Amino acid sequence: MKNIILTGDRPTGKLHIGHYVGSLRQRVLLQNSGAYDETYIMLADAQALTDNADNPHKVRDNILEVALDYLACGIDPQKSIIFIQSQLPQLYELSFHYMNLVTVARVQRNPTVKAEIAQKNFEQSVPVGFFTYPISQAADITAFDATTVPVGEDQKPMLEQTVEIVRKFNSVYGPTLVEPQILLASNAACLRLPGTDGKAKMSKSIGNCIYLCDSEKVVRNKVFNMYTDPGHLRASDPGKVEGNAVFTYLDAFATTEDFATFHSPYANLDEMKAHYRKGGLGDVPVKEFLNSVMQQLLAPIRERRQEYAKDLPYVIDVLKKGTEQARDKAAATLHRVRKAMCLDHFSENGLNSAAARIGG
Repeated sequence: MKNIILTGDRPTGKLHIGHYVGSLRQRVLLQNSGAYDETYIMLADAQALTDNADNPHKVRDNILEVALDYLACGIDPQKSIIFIQSQLPQLYELSFHYMNLVTVARVQRNPTVKAEIAQKNFEQSVPVGFFTYPISQAADITAFDATTVPVGEDQKPMLEQTVEIVRKFNSVYGPTLVEPQILLASNAACLRLPGTDGKAKMSKSIGNCIYLCDSEKVVRNKVFNMYTDPGHLRASDPGKVEGNAVFTYLDAFATTEDFATFHSPYANLDEMKAHYRKGGLGDVPVKEFLNSVMQQLLAPIRERRQEYAKDLPYVIDVLKKGTEQARDKAAATLHRVRKAMCLDHFSENGLNSAAARIGG
């Protein structure tokens, strides 16, 4: 069996460093590892429309924005297939078939769905398409026989529901679908990077993000306005590292080498944390160091993005070719699913075999 990756993003805005540290950085490493036979990266525009139905231009425009972020971060079209979800009708049909295998109560218990509904203040007005997102995600994953799905920790319940759907389908119709495995970031700080305001989730809608395309000046301003320890009023005061967004970002991005590169008085992050906890280290030098780390990371990404933006026809061609390849793969899976469900009516063993039994 092939080792296949499926991952992706909703094109509702440019990607931020939460996307990078949570999945993009890992995708590039996996793509270049040689351990996977196929890698599919999906621009989930159809899913984005479930809560942006009144603003389709926002979704369309951001397809190119996200594609630019992918290429700038190192996603290689020669190694990874980048495709647009809405252009694969096979995914819609798979979603429809899977809906018969999942109860409303099960979807309601999904923690990710519950959290998203609360965040978006849907209450009782949640769109059905948004509510059934775990089912459509199962279609996305199984359509490509994905064995590995790199996602953030908040998506773990979605993968668990996909596994349930796969097992239910295979138990009812016979072994047809491949069961995927979730792949989380190994760095605990990367599992769910907080917003710059200290809130639990970095969100485009809240505006507490550092975007991959932000200018040097914007990145610096965002870093220096980041949430720290509200009780750390003077440099001499002991400070808290836990819940301090600046140190969480350093956990996610800083390396031991960075302390030497930027001539820090500390040998590593543990030493810096110890001084901050003890007192005598203000927020400004810590933020200065974090800013240096972030600028080093984002400058080459920003520059590559600007170069790709000069040739958007190339970017569109990458998406078109990738979508065609993905459509062929999804079509092959749907063929197997239809056969297993006895929906291949005009095949040799379809209605003709039923007619023979009736006539016989």
